Amino acid sequence: MLYVPRGLLEETRAHLLREAPKEGVGLWAGRREVERVIPLPNVHPSPLTAYLADPLALLKALKALEREGLSLLAIYHSHPRGPAFPSPTDRKEARWRVPYVIFGTDGVRAFLLPEGQEVALVVL
Repeated sequence: MLYVPRGLLEETRAHLLREAPKEGVGLWAGRREVERVIPLPNVHPSPLTAYLADPLALLKALKALEREGLSLLAIYHSHPRGPAFPSPTDRKEARWRVPYVIFGTDGVRAFLLPEGQEVALVVL
């Protein structure tokens, strides 16, 4: 299960709306529940249909989390023109053993990738 306070879920949604029509990407961090939303630049050459977190921004974010005693809880991104379901590219490119949270036109869902196992998202 992945626990996220409603306010941080809305903060994430606002970030992704600002990025539209491009896909947005970022991190959720915390201890037992999401405590921080970390938007990252999408530097993919085709940002309307894919995402790639800026590697330098990602590295800086991960180092900051380590300094603050927080853990990476999830990676989020948007599907501005599609469902909250992992695309074949999402599955192929997944590298982290944390849930991938997808915000789509039909809501928000979380998955362990590349397997595609859904993770319960609990809004606090």
